[in-house]
Amino acid sequence: MSSDTSERPTAERPDPPEETAPALVTARRQLDRAASLVDVDPNVVERFAHPDAVHEVTVPIERDDGSVEVFRGYRAQHDSVRGPYKGGLRYHPDVSREECIGLAMWMTWKCAVMDIPFGGAKGGVVVDPKRLSDGERERLTRRFTDEIRNVIGPTTDIPAPDMGTDAETMSWMMDAYSMQEAETIPGVVTGKPPVIGGSEGRAEAPGRSVAIVAREVADYYGSPLSETTVAVQGFGSVGANAARLLDDWGATVVAVSDVTGAAYDPDGLDTRAIPSHEEEPEAVAAHAEDTIGNGDLLALDVDLLVPAAVGNAITEANVADVQADIVVEGANGPVSFGAEEALADRTIPVVPDILANAGGVTVSYFEWLQDINRRSWSAERVNEELETEMLSAWDAVRAEFEARDGTWRDAAYVVALSRIAEAHEARGLWP
Repeated sequence: MSSDTSERPTAERPDPPEETAPALVTARRQLDRAASLVDVDPNVVERFAHPDAVHEVTVPIERDDGSVEVFRGYRAQHDSVRGPYKGGLRYHPDVSREECIGLAMWMTWKCAVMDIPFGGAKGGVVVDPKRLSDGERERLTRRFTDEIRNVIGPTTDIPAPDMGTDAETMSWMMDAYSMQEAETIPGVVTGKPPVIGGSEGRAEAPGRSVAIVAREVADYYGSPLSETTVAVQGFGSVGANAARLLDDWGATVVAVSDVTGAAYDPDGLDTRAIPSHEEEPEAVAAHAEDTIGNGDLLALDVDLLVPAAVGNAITEANVADVQADIVVEGANGPVSFGAEEALADRTIPVVPDILANAGGVTVSYFEWLQDINRRSWSAERVNEELETEMLSAWDAVRAEFEARDGTWRDAAYVVALSRIAEAHEARGLWP
């Protein structure tokens, strides 16, 4: 195992094109912009630009055919001044050190916006999980857990599911960690099945929070959900749950999509008749009467657009096509820095991911509380508590938005940076 920290980009090393810019580039651009808007010690801001540590490991596993393949894994830990590191673990071919650092930074801001006592982390393994059998995925997970065991723990760093991982993955991680510690420690991860300490409502939480924020922002701009048309890119756990809740609450969801294309009906779709990715992978087009392309979905003239699929879905290359009145980020980093500036020039508000999809980490916090207290909550209590926390965060961000001549992301970052900076100043710098 090795551990180090990243160097900040310099003027001699130009940023990559927006379509391929890693999350780290975008996260640092956003940090620099937000830091110019709030009275925070520049030395503290400089610390925010760098992770506390990045752990890089090799993960050898035996494949089903008896061969051994070695994968590369990462765990980036950005900031823990307010509490243990917290963040997802993804299995994807494009996982990289820089991506993990950038996503860990976003997790720090997200936890601070929600005012929960966690810092940011992110991890992943460079692998296509579709190439692995269930047995190979389990062996990969258990070996990766062992490789990072010394840097995770219920009071240190708490992983959760992300792209390419799920509740089963978290079960294997918890078991591998607990076996080495010789006691059952459910709080080492969140996103587990409820039967072993997981929380009701955890899987649906990011989509639920997107729907709650979408409802509030639509009302803020004078468009109640009963009069709001919605398009959702991505019909996984975030997009499907957001779309279905908005549908239940009276919005007209005219389009949803996955990699196969988008189902489209200008009069409104029955979102529960279309299977989510978890229910039937890559099935949206097969269950649609009329389809359009994913690019066409982004260009629909709707009141509310929710990009909930991947990062950099909207960049300078396609931002001119966007016709929605409001954009609410469901995925992490779906709108690039340059694209957001272009949308701002057209007075199209973008509500950022660090607020909109923060339901996941919020219910992860609820799960962690349930684990350490050995007392479970009902689904009703989880949803009620999530609603309360999301509205509190919305109110804090809205107050900053109204007090400043800036964007919704600016407001969210001001809330986050102010809270984290105050904690850093209170704790000081170790000599």
